[in-house]
Amino acid sequence: MTKADLVENVYLKTGFSKKESAEIVEMVFDLMKNTLERGEKIKIAGFGNFVVKDKSTRRGRNPQTGDEIEICSRRILTFKPSQVLKSSINGAEDNG
Repeated sequence: MTKADLVENVYLKTGFSKKESAEIVEMVFDLMKNTLERGEKIKIAGFGNFVVKDKSTRRGRNPQTGDEIEICSRRILTFKPSQVLKSSINGAEDNG
């Protein structure tokens, strides 16, 4: 699914114009991006959690040469799905 697909679905399900739907989708993404840039967690009930984690500097090896290199510290984004989403994806409601 692409951003255009999301806009189309918002348009079809809400009755807003396509322009308004595109603005809504863009606002949601901007809000999420800005929140994560500040290092804050995003928790969406029934969906999951987006968390920014800090990775410290560490030693590694260049796989081609075997030379030892330093891997710089960085921030990574992780997503942990909720149990509701996991169950939905795995069809748990069909098995019950």
